[in-house]
Amino acid sequence: MKYVLLENQTERRLSFYLAMEEYIARHMEDDDDLFFMWQVKPTVIFGRNQSLENEVNVDYCRIHGIEMYRRKSGGGCVYADQSNIMMSYISKEENVGLTFNRFVNMLLLVLRKMGIEATGTSHNDVMIGDKKVSGAAFYHLPGRSIVHSTMLYDTDMEHMLHAITPSKQKLEVKGIKSVRQRITLLKDHTSLTLEEFKALVRATLCQGERVLTPEEVSGIEQLELTYLKEEFINRIH
Repeated sequence: MKYVLLENQTERRLSFYLAMEEYIARHMEDDDDLFFMWQVKPTVIFGRNQSLENEVNVDYCRIHGIEMYRRKSGGGCVYADQSNIMMSYISKEENVGLTFNRFVNMLLLVLRKMGIEATGTSHNDVMIGDKKVSGAAFYHLPGRSIVHSTMLYDTDMEHMLHAITPSKQKLEVKGIKSVRQRITLLKDHTSLTLEEFKALVRATLCQGERVLTPEEVSGIEQLELTYLKEEFINRIH
């Protein structure tokens, strides 16, 4: 698997990275699987089938400058910031289950290399004990599969708790009283810094790199515009 490198990286919106993984899947013909990691300022990302109003505390996000974006994959609502890591995996594997399984096993390999006994679930989450440290979502394009995932190294817990509004029914079904009770932070299980963890992920999973050309970056920026359209963000399926 090759690491996709964005040179001269300035701070980008989450929409850029969603466009980046889609552009890679649509236009890069590498035979290898491709992978990259990214971080963003405080942002909420919600799934293609979710209602913005039902899943996101829009007023809280606007007051606190938290950006909101819809992704093209399914799954639940996620809060991201500079203290946690987002990962994108692009594969030519067509089978959804195999793609998810391969990706989750890669994350488990890294964590176990760190001495952390982590497990995967049937919902493609990664657990440390009975608490979630990573979740993943999937979508398919012709000839390519995309998995993107969070890794909760650390986060602004107050923003996470207030920016996302899971239903009371969802919490009751899971048998928990709050989001805080069902997640854990990777920093509490390792002495590695965030940057050291990222370096370990890349060294463990990737061989070689693929540097994006200026023309490819321009193409990603054009594709990003589709993620910024108000009708896309607010569309309810």
